[in-house]
Amino acid sequence: MAHITHSVFFRLKDSADTPAFLDSCRGLLAPIPGVVGFRVLKETSPKNDFDWGLTMDFANQKTYDDYSEHPDHVHFVQNLWIPNVAEFQEIDYVEA
Repeated sequence: MAHITHSVFFRLKDSADTPAFLDSCRGLLAPIPGVVGFRVLKETSPKNDFDWGLTMDFANQKTYDDYSEHPDHVHFVQNLWIPNVAEFQEIDYVEA
């Protein structure tokens, strides 16, 4: 099974508290079992409308699926992501 890199780039709603949101990303997502190399990124390119990115790695598809279904991830998506994110693009990839 191939190593998976999971990335999501996003723009927050104007009403979002950016520092608190980014701290929540680190505090809730990074400790989930199987997450490796969690990073919060600041977009610098004028070529898109996103401001922030999250990226992390998983050893294989099962580890990624376990992360996606983990209660902390589900809670994060329902209670923080959906209310605060205006637009996003998610990309999952494996090395060719």
